[in-house]
Amino acid sequence: MAQYSRFLPWVLTGFGIFLLFPLSPWLSLLSLGLFAVGWHDYRQTRRAVLRNYPVTGHLRFLLEYIRPEIRQYFLESDEDQLPFSRNQRAMVYSRAKRENDKRGFGTIKAVYDRSSEWIGHSAIPRHADPATFRVQIGGPLCLQPYSASIFNISAMSFGSLSPNAIRALNRGAHMGGFAHDTGEGSISSYHREHGGDLIWEIGSGYFGCRNSAGRFDAEKFAENASSPQVKMIEIKLSQGAKPGHGGVLPAAKVTAEIAAARGVPLGQDCVSPAAHSEFSTPLELMDFIRRLRELSGGKPVGFKLCIGQPWEWFGIVKAMLESGICPDFVVVDGSEGGTGAAPVEFSDHVGMPMREGLRMVHNSLVGAGLRDQVRIGVSGKIISAFDVARAVALGADWCNSARGFMFALGCIQSRSCHTDHCPTGVATQDPDRQRALVVPDKAERVKNFHELTVQALAELVGAAGLTHPSEISAEHIMVRDAAGQAVTLSSRLTFVAPGALLDEALLASQPEPWRSQWAVASAAHFERRATPRT
Repeated sequence: MAQYSRFLPWVLTGFGIFLLFPLSPWLSLLSLGLFAVGWHDYRQTRRAVLRNYPVTGHLRFLLEYIRPEIRQYFLESDEDQLPFSRNQRAMVYSRAKRENDKRGFGTIKAVYDRSSEWIGHSAIPRHADPATFRVQIGGPLCLQPYSASIFNISAMSFGSLSPNAIRALNRGAHMGGFAHDTGEGSISSYHREHGGDLIWEIGSGYFGCRNSAGRFDAEKFAENASSPQVKMIEIKLSQGAKPGHGGVLPAAKVTAEIAAARGVPLGQDCVSPAAHSEFSTPLELMDFIRRLRELSGGKPVGFKLCIGQPWEWFGIVKAMLESGICPDFVVVDGSEGGTGAAPVEFSDHVGMPMREGLRMVHNSLVGAGLRDQVRIGVSGKIISAFDVARAVALGADWCNSARGFMFALGCIQSRSCHTDHCPTGVATQDPDRQRALVVPDKAERVKNFHELTVQALAELVGAAGLTHPSEISAEHIMVRDAAGQAVTLSSRLTFVAPGALLDEALLASQPEPWRSQWAVASAAHFERRATPRT
């Protein structure tokens, strides 16, 4: 009989219908309801657990449903990074609210752990002025260069984020004097309300500058790009969280506002192809950059990518050399970056992490003699002043953050962005949920987070004996080697000599993958050329 004990709770609800009636008709009705649930569980064929455990089997699904919350609030340590630790989130919340973000009693980090990193301080600290932490973006062919903050809002589209989230981000950017990347969803009316500086991201769907066939429309592009609010144009080649993957916004989610911003028909699926239709080779990409620069009146034009096959990136660099056309900037997105929704295999196993991608881009431009013409931005789990300092030491000129600014808006890392059930109104189009996000209050928090993070960066820079982040090098960052010994970050990095990719004799002495993969890269196509015979 023991094997049937799993049915006992269900059977007891049946007896409860009669036994509880004299005490309370309501309790009897409750027992009747539970008995009916158990009968349905026993007869249904979709869930084995409920067939074997009528009524009580629902506890399993309830606990599974609230497991992320239980782990986040009760089980994870302050340093568990899934994907951001409690300490990281607490730092953003404190700075956004201008509350005390200091720590007492000492660090809880394992400073002798192999992953430990720190910045070397100087015996003669200096004062660094955060107001000077600006980056001039615009190469020789740029007529309207842009002075960007060293720390900006990374690409997040209207549609992924709610109208109130876009309003608050842009208002905060305007108040704090930093840039707001639109994401590939184009420029909505909510981006325009408060006049914050915009980086207009153009993806493969050409939203905001497309014709009825989904191809690039030069006239519509010029109209949007001429807005004084648009400071830079960013072509999205790939996104770190799901590189090489297109997307579809189902027709049911294409509201009138989203359709107007993206220039797509209402009531139809909104498709972002995996590849661009305006170019299919590195040289064609350079020509597209030239066209956008001319159509925008000479504003900075660049592209964002997550590094994939090394020879494809090298082909782009060769195209810069052959065409004489360089992007004004390149944004390196890392595979650790976030997204509203992505296939698990793509977010976990596709694309190069930001630090390796940044080093490849930086070294390639140095080796090709182009580094002084092209600025480099990065994005990928950058949330603190040390994250910014480390990225600059690796070769970046400025940094972008998406989830950091989401935390400033009130995001609690519920990881429900793909469900439209965001509990804080940040990543949802549900009017009832998004009304919880009060724009004036959250805009102030966005400004505060930026301001205090840049101030913290100034303190780090000054402690290192420097006056500007651009002076930070890999010599200033300490890490641990395989034996656990403290060494400079520079000792762990690969360096390509200036101009080495242009000289065959020097190229032969360069490290991999430059030595072998540079030879198989082509500006004429993205495919890998046959390895030269030896």
